[in-house]
Amino acid sequence: MQGKAAPSPDIPIVMVGRVGRRRAVAHMNLAAAKTGLRFGQAVAHATALVPGLLLHDLDAEGDNAALQRLALWAQRLYSPTVAADPPDGLVIDATGCAHLFGGEEKMLIDLRRRLAKAGYAATVAIADSWGGAHALARYSRRSLFVVPPGGLGVQLKDLPVAALRLPPETVQALAKPGFDTIGELEATAKGPLVHRFGLQPVRRLDQAHGREREPIEPVFSPETPRAAKIFAEPIGAPETIARYLTELTVELCATLEALTLGAKTIDAWFYRVDHRVEGARISLSTPARDARRLAKLLCEKLEKVDPGFGVDKMVLAAPRAAPLAYSQDDVLGGRRVADLSGLIDTLRVRLGAEAVYRLASAESDIPERSVRKAPAAETPAAFSWPVDWPRPTRFFPRPEPIETVALLPDQPPASFTWRGVRRRVRRADGPERVFGEWWKADAELARSRDYFQVEDEGGERYWIYRDGDGEDAATGSQRWFMAGVFG
Repeated sequence: MQGKAAPSPDIPIVMVGRVGRRRAVAHMNLAAAKTGLRFGQAVAHATALVPGLLLHDLDAEGDNAALQRLALWAQRLYSPTVAADPPDGLVIDATGCAHLFGGEEKMLIDLRRRLAKAGYAATVAIADSWGGAHALARYSRRSLFVVPPGGLGVQLKDLPVAALRLPPETVQALAKPGFDTIGELEATAKGPLVHRFGLQPVRRLDQAHGREREPIEPVFSPETPRAAKIFAEPIGAPETIARYLTELTVELCATLEALTLGAKTIDAWFYRVDHRVEGARISLSTPARDARRLAKLLCEKLEKVDPGFGVDKMVLAAPRAAPLAYSQDDVLGGRRVADLSGLIDTLRVRLGAEAVYRLASAESDIPERSVRKAPAAETPAAFSWPVDWPRPTRFFPRPEPIETVALLPDQPPASFTWRGVRRRVRRADGPERVFGEWWKADAELARSRDYFQVEDEGGERYWIYRDGDGEDAATGSQRWFMAGVFG
């Protein structure tokens, strides 16, 4: 990293590698590409064509190590199944993960945004196959590409043959008889292709179109605790997979115990005999290494794992291991803090992590802003609502308009109509005036609300408010709303 000493992006720069015995252009920046240089070109020829060209020797090992670190970063954020796609890419299996970001396109937008903050310019694509996504990310004209299911063939047909991850010499050999695009190669009989160019072009073509499965070997950090088992014969029965998964969980927990760590996330990979890898992930509210509990959570994930014709390898890993947090209970005093982490983790596995949370108070006088979603394992804090003005047990996400008969400005309504039913007010308490939070928006400088607790003739209690002070139009619309219902 050169930091402030880095040259300007307008200066052409190439990375120099070796093709056989000669030094050649291996990579280049955008400024160098605009000069007409090409990959594989001799360095002597490139320096003659572009005066002032900066040369840097290629550090293949360093680049690969950096790519591995980037893959581990993506694994923590996006999917348990991430691998490096050398020399300059990542492959991510987004199956079952994209919905956590609001869909595939939003996931790619988030990925590009995070990479841009780290200083990387990226083009990204989602497709039905690794080869298809690789081709579109590198050879399409879009910086973000989401291929709808079944639409991969149409999108690939006009891309160059080089997009199939073939060696340069194979691409050149295919160009001689006129195979310039993937579509031209796809329309040709495969027998003659294999006879003349070997199996590799046809295999890459099948992989790109998703006709041949291509396993993604997930990246592992050297320090990641893990356990693995290879089977002499493939297994496929759910009870057999569950039994070996339980055994691997015990082995993983023993490793964690030796390291005095607990797992925050556990990834399970099931390697099928058809070269496909199925994955499952559980996330825990607090670090844990209770083998019985973790095995139970992992086995619940097996419903979504398709063993196909059999699984011949299983791997468990804990990529986010952390020290266990211990607390001393006051046994003599009879007080024991309830541990809800087991319940929280079970609900997260069954319902999804985003569906399990606790409510916590927030510093705001506006009722709908005074409650926030907090992590389920967060220590609950006392609510900051006024003791003398209790809040209803049921809030409405959006206050509902009501029709009222009321004396202005400070009197509660004598009756109100809500959801088509007219209710006469027997008792009322208020008003509780709440002012707008002027530091959030200029529109709230003069806004106010008057809240009333009212009880109808049937004994039902409601929380209603008037938008405004009842006199000045600048303070609100002066309409009435139903904010909540008491117990």
